[in-house]
Amino acid sequence: MIGRDELLALAREASTRAYAPYSNFHVGAALQFADGSVVTGANVENASYGLSLCAETVAVGKVLSEGGRRDLVSVAVTGGAPGRAGQGATVTPCGRCRQMLNEVAQLGGTDPVVWCDGDEVVETTLSALLPHAFGPANLAKP
Repeated sequence: MIGRDELLALAREASTRAYAPYSNFHVGAALQFADGSVVTGANVENASYGLSLCAETVAVGKVLSEGGRRDLVSVAVTGGAPGRAGQGATVTPCGRCRQMLNEVAQLGGTDPVVWCDGDEVVETTLSALLPHAFGPANLAKP
């Protein structure tokens, strides 16, 4: 398992791979699982703005499309101008990304710590960011 600073470094590295020609705001995310594996993602914008994907959504898509992983234990999110991720205002997951992260967390029954990067690193939990979350556990099983 790696710690906060290493996970934030991986998120910053991921942000360098962002495709953000419209906002020029590069976001990176790193998701760590109990087995020590880490999956990263970067935001991918689209000329049709509503079709853009946040870094967390890209990472969750990678996790689930590669067979999924259980036990999400920590998440790091960073953003900023190209080459300046982690500098400036603290970046937190948007509402959609909180819901996407919740999907993976509920699959493993975890409440991961979330580190939000900026001039100040904010440490919180997913349940604090998304109280009373809706997820797989709320759906009736056929």
